[in-house]
Amino acid sequence: DIGAYELAVAMEDLGAGEILLNCIDEDGQGNGFDHELVGLVSDAVKIPVIASSGAGCPRHFVDVFSSTNCSAALAAGIFHRGEVDISEVKADMRENAIPTRT
Repeated sequence: DIGAYELAVAMEDLGAGEILLNCIDEDGQGNGFDHELVGLVSDAVKIPVIASSGAGCPRHFVDVFSSTNCSAALAAGIFHRGEVDISEVKADMRENAIPTRT
């Protein structure tokens, strides 16, 4: 059996430049990113890991950057549905000293 950890390490060894890590169990739930999975994978590889799936509010972005070594985090549904404005996420990140693009 191969898990996310083993797959991430193998993909890095094969030359992947980054990993977009989607946790299907959290996708669309709005409960926050899977910190255990994101932490496991981002600690296992040297290439950038992008956390995906689970964001439901601006604080979830601060939390994933504060508790893991991910390089980026993304969300789609909360923005498309108008539940959260991107500026809210950026403001919360700035307030918590987490660099973000302007």
